[in-house]
Amino acid sequence: MASSKTFGFMRGNVLVLAISGALGMFSRGMVFPYEPLFILSLGGQPAEIGFVYALSPLGGLLMFPIAGYLADHTSRARLIAFTDYFISLVILLYIFAQSWHWIALGRLLWGFAVLKHPASSAIVADSLSPESRGRGIATMTTISGTFAILAPYMAGVMLDAYGVDFGMRVLYIIMAVAYAVSATINLLFIKETTRPETGDVEISRLSVTFKNSYTEIPAMLRRFPRTLKALAVIIILGYMANGVASPFWVVYAKDQIGLSSAQWGLVLVIESALGNLVAIPAGFLSDRYGRTKFLLASLVLCSACIPLFVIAKTLAQVMVIRCFIAVTMVFFSPSCGALLADTIPRDIRGRVMAAIGRGSVRFGSASGGTGGPGVGFLTILPLAVASLAGGLLYEWHSASPWGFVLVVCALALVLTAVFVRDPKQAEI
Repeated sequence: MASSKTFGFMRGNVLVLAISGALGMFSRGMVFPYEPLFILSLGGQPAEIGFVYALSPLGGLLMFPIAGYLADHTSRARLIAFTDYFISLVILLYIFAQSWHWIALGRLLWGFAVLKHPASSAIVADSLSPESRGRGIATMTTISGTFAILAPYMAGVMLDAYGVDFGMRVLYIIMAVAYAVSATINLLFIKETTRPETGDVEISRLSVTFKNSYTEIPAMLRRFPRTLKALAVIIILGYMANGVASPFWVVYAKDQIGLSSAQWGLVLVIESALGNLVAIPAGFLSDRYGRTKFLLASLVLCSACIPLFVIAKTLAQVMVIRCFIAVTMVFFSPSCGALLADTIPRDIRGRVMAAIGRGSVRFGSASGGTGGPGVGFLTILPLAVASLAGGLLYEWHSASPWGFVLVVCALALVLTAVFVRDPKQAEI
C-alpha cells in the first residue's frame, strides 16, 4: 500500500510516456554519443561537427511557435506520434549517408521534430500533481534510463568490432525501428489531459500563429515571475554549454586521452547506472526540501568538477569525473523541471514550454549533442551559435570548450543564488 501511494503517479500518460521514452532513449544512447565519430569517418573535421550540430535546432525556429499553438489547440497524442513517425523516416538519411553533408541535412530535418515537445511537456505537467512533480519526473527518467543503461557500451563494442562506418549504420536502423514503435505506443495509449481551446485547427491560421508567437514574446515574458525569468536564462546557458562541449567529449576521450569506443561506452554505462540509482531519491528530496537548494548545490559541484576532464589521463579518472557529473545533474534536472512546472501559469503552459522548454537541461551532457523537450524556441539561436563555436573552439584548442562550460556554470550559479526561489503556491 505504501509503495502504491508513493508511486501512484506512475500510471496512465506518465507510464506510457516513460515506456515509449525508454525506446527512444535506448536508441539515442547507442547512437548519439558516437555520432561525432561518424561525421569524422565521412570526411568531416571538428569545425564540420560544430556546423552539423548548429543546424539541428534551426528547424525549431519555424516549428516551435506552431508546436506551442498546436499543443493547446489539437490532439497532443497524435502530435507526439506523428513526430516520432517523421523522425523514423529522417533516419534513413543517416543509414544511407555518403558524406557528412547527409548528416547535416538529417540534423536540419530532425530539428522539425520539436513539434512534439510542448505537447509531451504539457501532458507530463498536467498528469502530475505539484507535490509529486519532482519524483514523478525523476521516476520517468529512471524508467527510461534504466532500459538504456547498456546501450552506449553495446554500441561501443560494435563500433570497435565492425568499424565506425558500418556499425553506425546498423545502429541507425535500430533507432528508426525504435522511433516507429514508440510512435505507435503513444498514438494508441496516451489520453488527452485537456480539451483543445478551439475546434479544428485552420491551416491558414498557422502563419498568423507563427507571427504572433514571436511578436507576443514580450507580453508573455511580462507574465513570468522573477524566478521563471531567471530559470529561462539558466536553461539557455545550459544548452549553450552543451552546444559547445557535448559533441566533443567522445572526440577528446579518443584523441587526447586514448580511450577506445568500448571504454567510452563503459564510462557512459557506469555513469548512467549511477544516475538512475540516485534519480528517484533525488526527486523525492526535491519535493520534500525544495528545488532551489538542489539547483545551487549541483551548480557548485559541477563548476568544480567538469573542467577536471581536460587533465584526466586514465580511464579511471574519466570514470570518476563523469560519475560525479551524473550524480549532480540527477539532482539538478528534475529540480529545474519541477520548479519550471511549479511557476508556469497552467493556461499558457504549452506556449511557455514551446518558448523555454521543459527545463530538463543537464550541464556536462556527453550524449554527442543537445536538444529534446528541454529546448524551446528562445534557446535555438543561442544553441546554434554555441554549437558552431564549439567546433571552432575545439580546433583552436582542444580544452577550450570545457573552459566555456566553466564560465557558463558560474553565471548560472550566480543567477540561481540571486533570483531563483521556490514559489509559495505551485501552479497545478
